[in-house]
Amino acid sequence: MVNKDTFKALVVDKAESEPSELVATLKQLTVADLPEEDVLIQVDYSTLNYKEGLGFANRNKIFRFFPMVPGVDLAGTVVESNSPDFNPGDQVILNGWSVGERYWGGYAQMARIKSDFLIPLPQGMDTRKAMSIGTAGYTAMLMVMTLEEAGVTPGSGPVIVTGATGGVGGNAVAILARLGYEVTALTRSRQASIHDYLRQIGAKEIAGGEEWTMMPSPLETQKWAGAVDNVGSKVLARVLSEMKYGGCVAACGLAGGSDLPATVMPFILRGVSLRGVDSVWCPTPRRIAAWERLVTDISDKALANINKTIPLEDVPRYAKEILAGNITGHIVIDVNA
Repeated sequence: MVNKDTFKALVVDKAESEPSELVATLKQLTVADLPEEDVLIQVDYSTLNYKEGLGFANRNKIFRFFPMVPGVDLAGTVVESNSPDFNPGDQVILNGWSVGERYWGGYAQMARIKSDFLIPLPQGMDTRKAMSIGTAGYTAMLMVMTLEEAGVTPGSGPVIVTGATGGVGGNAVAILARLGYEVTALTRSRQASIHDYLRQIGAKEIAGGEEWTMMPSPLETQKWAGAVDNVGSKVLARVLSEMKYGGCVAACGLAGGSDLPATVMPFILRGVSLRGVDSVWCPTPRRIAAWERLVTDISDKALANINKTIPLEDVPRYAKEILAGNITGHIVIDVNA
C-alpha cells in the first residue's frame, strides 16, 4: 500500500530561466497537493504515448496548465470516494477526457480524478493488463469497431495498418489478426527485427517503400478492404487511393502530418469512406464496450511482444525517444517501481 502521507509524482513545470522550456521533476507530494475531485485512486500503472512526447517537448500545447502531472492513462484502486458510482476497493481505468493535459493525470502513485472520467475495470482483466493495452489499445479497438460498423469483415479482403510499429498501430495489428483479418503492416523500417516483430503480433504482410513518401495518383490499384491510419498526410492519401470499392479507412493519427493532400476521387468513384476515431471524448458506453471486448480480442502473447515497462523516473527520456520515432510498441509505466 502506498503511503498516503507522501508519494511519488512526476511534475512538469516551466523552466525559470526559459519559460518556453519545460522541466520534469520527480517529487514527493501529499494528498493535500492533489486537485479537489471526488475519487482518490491509488495508481498501479500508467502509459507513455506520442501525445506525452509532444507535451514534454512543449509542442502543440498539450500541457495547458502548470505545474502539471501528465499521464492520459491510469489503472488502480479507489481509496476514497464521494461518488455513488465508485466505492473504496473498486478497480478503475481512466483514459482521455483531457486528463494529463488540463487535469492532473496518472504519473503519480496517487491521483484524484473526477468520477465521470472513470470506468470500472472489466472482469477478467487486471490493472497491469489494462495499462498494457492503455489508450493505444483502447483507441485501436475503437478503430476496429469503426471498420466493423462500416461492413468490413475478415472476408472482405486485406486490411492495412499504417504506423504499425507504434502503440496504436501494433495493437490494431494484434486485434485485427486475433479477429481473423488478413493484416498488412506498413512501416518505414527495413530492419529484419522490426519486420519479425510485426509478424509476431499478427501481420501477414509487410508494406513499405519509397512510394509511401510520394504523392499518389488520385486512384491507384485497388488493394485494401479496410485501413487503420495513424499517420495522415501523404500516407493517408495513398491509402485512400488504394482502397477497394466500398472500403473504409478509420483514422486517428497525424504522426506524418495533419494535412490530407488527396482528391475526392476515391469517395465518389469507389464509394470509399473515411471515418475519424476519437478516444479522448468518446462517450462512456462506447468506451466501456471497447474495454469489455479487449478482455478477449487481443492476445496476451501479442501484448507481451508489444509492451515494455519502465519506472516513473525514466519517462522524460523515453518521451524524447517516442517523439523521435525510436520506440517500437507501447510503453507501460509502473509508478511504484
